[in-house]
Amino acid sequence: MLLLYRVFIYAFLPVLILRFIWRGMRNRSYFSRIGERFGYIADNPPKGGFWIHAVSVGEVNAAIPLVSQLIDNWPDRPIVITTMTTTGSDRVRKALADKVFHCYLPYDYPGAVRRFIKRIEPKLGMVMETEIWPNLINQCHKSHIPLVYTNVRLSQRSFRGYNRFRSLFSQVLPKVSQFAVQSEADAKRLILLGAPEKRVHVTGSLKFDITLPPSVGEAGESIRRQLGLNRPVFLAASTHEGEESRVIEAFAAIRTKLPQTLLIIVPRHPERFNHVARLCQKSELICQRRSNMSGVSFETTDVLVVDTMGELPMFISAADVTFMGGSLVAVGGHNLLEPASLAKPVIFGPYMFNFAEISEMFLQQGAGIQVKSTAELAEVAIRLLDDAAMRDQFGTQGEKLMAQNRGALIRVINLITRELI
Repeated sequence: MLLLYRVFIYAFLPVLILRFIWRGMRNRSYFSRIGERFGYIADNPPKGGFWIHAVSVGEVNAAIPLVSQLIDNWPDRPIVITTMTTTGSDRVRKALADKVFHCYLPYDYPGAVRRFIKRIEPKLGMVMETEIWPNLINQCHKSHIPLVYTNVRLSQRSFRGYNRFRSLFSQVLPKVSQFAVQSEADAKRLILLGAPEKRVHVTGSLKFDITLPPSVGEAGESIRRQLGLNRPVFLAASTHEGEESRVIEAFAAIRTKLPQTLLIIVPRHPERFNHVARLCQKSELICQRRSNMSGVSFETTDVLVVDTMGELPMFISAADVTFMGGSLVAVGGHNLLEPASLAKPVIFGPYMFNFAEISEMFLQQGAGIQVKSTAELAEVAIRLLDDAAMRDQFGTQGEKLMAQNRGALIRVINLITRELI
């Protein structure tokens, strides 16, 4: 099956290149450092240390406490972080620039992967969540490099997709040294795909171990003063195509009850910033953009579009209520833990299959509210925006949920230590 997989990906190469060009036309940063996508690293990466792969922003954020702990435990070992997306690269640069070396992970072609591994020669590799690349796994195994899959989650939907190729995954997953998974359900699905049961460990989610610095709250307070201390602020975070129009529809309903409300929209992908700004203007809303907000008076502003990267936590801090995107459309939702860590109430839609266990924990704990429709989003947002005591109650429950579920980090560090002995 591994041979058939290689035949397929080589046949797919022209499509991959065309897709890369298409994305690059929408976001020019995709064209930078293109050699790294094929294993050619121009700079001199440090060798003999830790390598962590975090595909994009969410995975990078989950890796931040892990990086800090690795530095504390093994200060003499360098760290290389790879991402697949440019937004992930930007997040590494902003959060970890002075602590790690960054490059892009090459596409999963044998030669590219071989060049990459030879260039960095890691002592141990870690892959955040569920990026199963057969040639990468195989090359690490051949090079005697322990590989630990960390913070693994495998939704039922993802499992159904992977399960179509079980014969391939059952061939490569036994070559992974350890799996640190988020829940028992994730563990069962991974074992069914072919992971050896004795190597699968339920450690919980690393994202519960995030600790946002005080500067996030301070920045949030500064932004809130500029936006207006006495007006309700409703944030739609990490939104996707087809979702902003529904948020704007809900916002219109919110303003019939709370006319002073300000809407903040943070699109998930930077290539959609301009589209979302035009959508707001088309809806006859007075719109400002984060990149141009310096010195702007927000007294008459209806919507702020955040067209910058890596600033979501401070806008969550500045807002009264957060709606987490990717959940009103069938994307699967996004991380609910940042609002909880900032003691903010969070609303999410019906499509949370990528965070099924965590969203269920939020509902059971009374830390978040799930809605099924645009109308229900508006109704719940109005209730929260109009009731400070209700917001405080949900925020307090979110903080408790975070505190009760910390500890994944130390369990993951124990697995890594075991592999290094």
